[in-house]
Amino acid sequence: MSISHAPPGSPGPDMSPISKDGPSGNAASGPGHAAHAAPELEPIVPASTRRARVPRWLRRTSGPVLLLALWQLLSSTGVLTPDVLASPGTIARVGRDLITDGSLPGAMGVSLQRVAVGLLLGTLVGTGLALLSGLFRIGEDLVDASVQMLRTVPFVGLIPLFIIWFGIGETPKVAIITLGVSFPLYLNVYAGIRGVDSQLIEAGESLGLSRWGLVRHVILPGALPGAMTGLRYSLGIAWLALVFAEQINADAGIGFLMVQARDFLRTDVIVVCLIVYAFLGLLADFVVRTLERLLLQWRPTFTGR
Repeated sequence: MSISHAPPGSPGPDMSPISKDGPSGNAASGPGHAAHAAPELEPIVPASTRRARVPRWLRRTSGPVLLLALWQLLSSTGVLTPDVLASPGTIARVGRDLITDGSLPGAMGVSLQRVAVGLLLGTLVGTGLALLSGLFRIGEDLVDASVQMLRTVPFVGLIPLFIIWFGIGETPKVAIITLGVSFPLYLNVYAGIRGVDSQLIEAGESLGLSRWGLVRHVILPGALPGAMTGLRYSLGIAWLALVFAEQINADAGIGFLMVQARDFLRTDVIVVCLIVYAFLGLLADFVVRTLERLLLQWRPTFTGR
């Protein structure tokens, strides 16, 4: 058996040249043909973009709309009677009447004034005590133990004592709101101050910052996220304290409307007042979240997937 030897440089039996077009052996005739034969790649779209086809506002409002539809269905079928819970249509009509005769706007103005004054005083007291306790060890020794002891006392239980001290006017109502707001702000601001990284303090000292410079440029910005969280929590406590304060010896405000509606078994008016409380609380939380986004632009955060 003879074996043929291929000349050097020529392909062997199993080493035939493979064209760029695949195993068929049809070589590309030119650059244009090769460009035409190149496969087209689909752009990679993130999963979050594919899920975002439904507007977010629609997804956020779908739950309340479904709950409202279920409420109306139960009222229409007689499962929920008017003496137990009025229908959404009745509540909307009563709310329109309260707005028309001016009783609801007037009550909202009185309640907002009480919350604003109590929130301002509570912010000053809680933040001031937190700065004193967080920045100075002697302040912590003098203040922290007393605040931790007082915050365990239910502030609602102090209403009778405040009435004895301050009478039945506006002062006990504002005092209850102030007390309820102070403790969440104190805890969050104090935790934010003590949670600042010590390496940042050392870096500031190495740069020659004074004690006031450290407080202004390092400690306070580091404690700001905790302060904003405490402010959001304090707003919820403020509305809760307002509900209790306006239920006792009040002659104006949203709570006064609720007391009158309770005496006349008007569940529709009570629900209207509760909706107003919820709307005002949601509006206040939106304002704080907007302020948080403006003040904390330097902080990258996880926004969900």
